[in-house]
Amino acid sequence: MSDLKRTPLFASYAKYGGKTIDFGGWELPVQFSSITLEHEAVRTKAGLFDVSHMGEVEVKGDKALDYLQYVTTNDVSKLAVGQAQYSVLCYPDGGTVDDLLVYKYADDHYLLVINAGNIDKDVAWMQEHLMEGVILQNISQETAQLAIQGPLAESILQKLTETDLSQIGFFRFERDVLVDGVPALVSRSGYTGEDGFEIYMPADKVAQLWDRLLEVGKEDGLLPCGLGARDTLRFEAKLPLYGQELSQGITPIEAGIGFAVKVDKAVPFIGQEVLTAQKENGPARKLVGIEMIDRGIPRSHYPVFVGDEQIGEVTTGTQSPTLKKNVGLALVKSEYAALGTSLDVEIRGKRLKAEVVPAPFYKRPKNG
Repeated sequence: MSDLKRTPLFASYAKYGGKTIDFGGWELPVQFSSITLEHEAVRTKAGLFDVSHMGEVEVKGDKALDYLQYVTTNDVSKLAVGQAQYSVLCYPDGGTVDDLLVYKYADDHYLLVINAGNIDKDVAWMQEHLMEGVILQNISQETAQLAIQGPLAESILQKLTETDLSQIGFFRFERDVLVDGVPALVSRSGYTGEDGFEIYMPADKVAQLWDRLLEVGKEDGLLPCGLGARDTLRFEAKLPLYGQELSQGITPIEAGIGFAVKVDKAVPFIGQEVLTAQKENGPARKLVGIEMIDRGIPRSHYPVFVGDEQIGEVTTGTQSPTLKKNVGLALVKSEYAALGTSLDVEIRGKRLKAEVVPAPFYKRPKNG
């Protein structure tokens, strides 16, 4: 795997028992202890993830807002300084270039956080649509990111900073926070369905902070976590993964993230016509939750049938560690998306019974 990219934390993985895999051209840990243990730690205590492979791009200039309004689907004009927003880059036909986070530093300065496997493609797409008076700077190489997630995330991270973390609201952030003496941007969002924080810092500081967090969080049950748990956690919360729930051939409306598509914002944006039609008339396909009735685990790209007609395919599926049930997300023709609809999933050449069920499969308790 020597030709794979590595994060600045790579040398620390072995110390904690990390087993690595190829993930979109990156050599990343799939697990440290076990996927189940790491999943349960995040749901009940806390888990620490290396997400330094994610891409970071700064957008600066007098026309930064106009530019972001044009290339992203959400309404960037609604952001206050210190606020973050989930959004999507789309092609003219409504297909997805990538999903991303937009952080507002100032009226003329934003940070975009994009998916690791899409960095080159996204930057090329954004360069292609660049406006005069806008500067793009890809700072992915020099930026590292850790995510601490779970009900105890705040109390553990608080041990290493003087900043009152309780004052950082959901999808809010603070810059220049000292975390164990390291200057960092600390935001509160996450990709697990739990409360938690992202810590962005210089790449050469991430190894020391990883060690310190695991040290101070040990008594609270903080575990290092890999991609396996990250996937089961985000899946239970119905948070999309690019390449599965979103792709060049899947629009954000089909994927069920229409809340991030503001078709009535004042400025035209790429893909607006198609996405407006899908919002008004309903898309031809919808992302639904499915639960297996027969024994079998639905996996990505398994075909889904009603009778002899293939009506879609599974995007993600697993045995849910929280529910202990075999469940999946599937993109199906809209006429088969109603709750309770009987379906068949083809698993290793056999058609096995399933039905459409409510998703997300997990929601954080209100007081948690």
